[in-house]
Amino acid sequence: MRETEGRWRGLDAAGSAVQSPAMSDTPKSAFDPNPPRRNFYGRRHGKTLRQSQKGYLSEDLGELRPRGITVGDNPDRRPIDPAAIFGDDRPIWLEVGFGGGEHMVHMAARYPDIGIIGCEPFINGVAMLLGKIRNAGVTNVSVHPGDARDLMDVLPDASISRAFLNYPDPWPKARHHRRRFVTPEHLIPLARVMKSGAEFRVATDIPDYMRQTLEEVPQAGFDLVGDSPVAWDDWLSTRYEQKALREGRVPHYATFRRKG
Repeated sequence: MRETEGRWRGLDAAGSAVQSPAMSDTPKSAFDPNPPRRNFYGRRHGKTLRQSQKGYLSEDLGELRPRGITVGDNPDRRPIDPAAIFGDDRPIWLEVGFGGGEHMVHMAARYPDIGIIGCEPFINGVAMLLGKIRNAGVTNVSVHPGDARDLMDVLPDASISRAFLNYPDPWPKARHHRRRFVTPEHLIPLARVMKSGAEFRVATDIPDYMRQTLEEVPQAGFDLVGDSPVAWDDWLSTRYEQKALREGRVPHYATFRRKG
């Protein structure tokens, strides 16, 4: 999600390494114990955190953070056990870039029998989410304060039942389109970790981002289910969407399903 207009943080950061091999309906499933060094674009920090937000980070993040995700914690990039995150075999959903966290907390409250892992490298957004988690009292959430690619490196095949990409960084300049999340570098690992038939939702107010989404996602092993200006029944309009509407941009919603 975008933090401020014209200043992009690195949710969709794509490295400048060699492009992934040609995509197929069955993306690579083997773990890479030595993933390539990745570039990261955008901000990790914004304005100074309030004391309450600093408290959320120091008091709450440690308990909510999944273990074995970062290279520092897991240098051999061994696969993790997703069931260990929530203590049981409940379905696990993934939100790539949760922004301020309102959508993630909304979903956690609406679906208490699932577990949601959110990835977000922008620390101010992480602090905002932690405050919302505390206020809502939801317990079925896990927070990775970093790049979603690091999490996808170590998730087992077919371990995610639903994924969300809501208002991702648009990277509007043509030369930066390879930094978008909807590129092979991100989509092939995402397809690998998603179950057969799992749903992938994308929301954006940028027409060219949706154009690229509709072109790239099916090539990574997904079928297009729906493409509409009408949101999902359980959608929560976020502050990013409200800003887009105020400024005259039209939101668009696409639903994909992982091929079997």
